[in-house]
Amino acid sequence: MPALYVPDGELGVIYPGRPRTHEYGVEGRSYPVDPPQVCVSADPLTIAGRGRDSTVERLCDLEHYPRTLCFHVVDEGPIEGTGPHRKGSDRHGNPRLLKGFEVEMYTGRPDGTVVGCSSEAAAAIDGIVTEPDRRNLEYITPPEASYAAQLQHLLEPRQRLRQWLQQRQLTLLPGSSLSLGNSQHFERSNPDNPYHQFIEDSYGTRVVTASVHINFGLESSETIMAACRLLRCEAALLLALSASSPFLDGQATGAHSQRWRQFPITPQQVPLFENHQHYIDWMHTQLEQQQMRNVRHFWGSVRPNGPERPQQLNRVELRVCDLVSDPRDLLAITAFAELRLLQLIDRGQSEDPLFSSELSAAELAELADHNDQQAALTSLDAELRHWRDGRSISARQWIQDQLQDLNAWADQQPAMAWLDRLPALLERGNTAMQWLQRQQSGESISAILSADIAALAALEQDLLMDGLG
Repeated sequence: MPALYVPDGELGVIYPGRPRTHEYGVEGRSYPVDPPQVCVSADPLTIAGRGRDSTVERLCDLEHYPRTLCFHVVDEGPIEGTGPHRKGSDRHGNPRLLKGFEVEMYTGRPDGTVVGCSSEAAAAIDGIVTEPDRRNLEYITPPEASYAAQLQHLLEPRQRLRQWLQQRQLTLLPGSSLSLGNSQHFERSNPDNPYHQFIEDSYGTRVVTASVHINFGLESSETIMAACRLLRCEAALLLALSASSPFLDGQATGAHSQRWRQFPITPQQVPLFENHQHYIDWMHTQLEQQQMRNVRHFWGSVRPNGPERPQQLNRVELRVCDLVSDPRDLLAITAFAELRLLQLIDRGQSEDPLFSSELSAAELAELADHNDQQAALTSLDAELRHWRDGRSISARQWIQDQLQDLNAWADQQPAMAWLDRLPALLERGNTAMQWLQRQQSGESISAILSADIAALAALEQDLLMDGLG
């Protein structure tokens, strides 16, 4: 019988007969892993991780394996890099990181009108998660280093969701804002949830957006801190590539990422964390001062994440990106970020803004926030300030320079193949730029959305028929 792998410091709870209720650290979420799995033990079973070589075998009678990110089933016991969010390598020895996505999307009609149904969808479809507003929902991919495998994980939940939506004459919508409205009222997915009440009272529909969060697994807390510093100082580049929210309530807003312009960054001032202890102390201060409601209430462009924040970390979470509907483009953007992290691991302090910038840590934090807002306004055309010396540089030029450096450095990296999509994206523009160009040519917002809704459904079907290539 294959073994159950439990990472060090993580806790898994298997509930009998309930495949969608396995806890992941303090998150309390389910992370589906195929095939469907059910625990048939008589009593709940708790399994604690005891290190990278710990293996738990046959602790209860399992018809299948627990559906949870906490456990990774391996054929012959634990192997290097198999635990959630840890680094591994391909068969040629090239390092690669485990990755996982949290994808938020709107549901609605084929004409682009948003129609909320997240509560019903989550009750009917395994792996679908509600948000406070019922008009957007979320699904989560398991940690996986392979880009081909992640492509499948990105597509498979959408197909199950599309089948359910089709029975109701509904579909999935591209974009990261309420393009056709209505941003004037909140539609609660669970009126009895006190946390949802807090969100509505505090932020209103500013949080009713669609996005994708990209998680990268890293080995040590200090590496995670360095990754947060680098990604925060380059988050504007990733927002520029992904921007897809130029419309709100049937109007162009003047921004390419209306989502990032309106989203309530919390807390408003976040330092560049100099080390793990700095992050721990800062988190405790925010909680004591009630700037944050809980450890999850840290809504910035990048944050450390793990099973028991702030002490136990296992990944860096990139939160800045708008929804990238085309999964191939999403993986290309992910490859860009992953390769920058691998460069950081390889080159050390020379790629760490804390050690290689002419600016102070406080100036870097201010620069990063400024760049994010500039990228939200004009994305690839934005004039940014480079973290190395504060010089002015366009987002497009910065990305092109970085791609040139990556090509010279990482020609054997498996992620490099996905970067081939980025030059074309830079040339044609991101989703927001394309939509605005079409609107300026006379196409209505509803017509733009309708065409892209149909195109996205067709693309997903083509990818599945082509063997996910």
